[in-house]
Amino acid sequence: MTDAIVSRSRYVAQPAKELLLRICMKSLRFVCLTAEVVAALLAAGQQTVTLPATGSPGLDHYRASRIAIYLNDYGELARYGAADAALKAPAPGENRVVFFGDSITDMWNLAESFPSKPYVNRGISGQTTSQMLVRFRQDVINLRPKVVVILAGTNDIAGNSGPIADSDIEANFASLAELARAHNIHVVVASILPVHNYTPESQELFAQRSPERILALNIWLRNYCSANVTTYLDYFSSMVDGKGWLKRDLANDGLHPNKVGYAVMVPLAQAAIDKALKQP
Repeated sequence: MTDAIVSRSRYVAQPAKELLLRICMKSLRFVCLTAEVVAALLAAGQQTVTLPATGSPGLDHYRASRIAIYLNDYGELARYGAADAALKAPAPGENRVVFFGDSITDMWNLAESFPSKPYVNRGISGQTTSQMLVRFRQDVINLRPKVVVILAGTNDIAGNSGPIADSDIEANFASLAELARAHNIHVVVASILPVHNYTPESQELFAQRSPERILALNIWLRNYCSANVTTYLDYFSSMVDGKGWLKRDLANDGLHPNKVGYAVMVPLAQAAIDKALKQP
């Protein structure tokens, strides 16, 4: 399995412009197709839109609740638009770091975990890498950080914004990293966290996220980082148990770290940031 995954590292050799154009066109086709479907249904007098069932009632409800956002602000630029505009440029010598990701980042109290550090939280709950690409310029590049820490992918596996192949998730990660490097931002790409189903509230979240896909994508991420002057932040190895699942005491719902979980992540993140800052 490893050889097959390693062979998918074709983004290493592809020109950045060609790769970014291909990914952007895929994202645009998805958004336009969704808009056309909804418009056709409404024109036919259908006031509600029924999405294809995923087999997960919670995920079905979540996706239905996001239709307006997917059509009107796919990347959710409004979430941090005002805060980004108000944020002053980094002071001379300031090592600004942007933590960029989904709910795991969104819920992280960076001021508490990294006191006195100029770290900026730009996480948005529920987002996939396709959505993150849309807001990367506003929420990362324009903030002029020295380092960006990207933690994403779990919602892609779950299918939050629709089914997506591993190869397309990989392409999105490669695009994010290439955009950052093109603007002289050091890149830290974090592993996707493991998940567990040890509690009642974890059952559905676990069912949406295949441990096998998490492992396969993490192998690809590690290899991509090794080949592309990118720091790999390995949360997975420190948080996984003997079954290949997230350790029971690190998350109550099997996905989102609790205080104990974030405490494990803090020194790992800081070490990766320090390593990235030393890169030329």
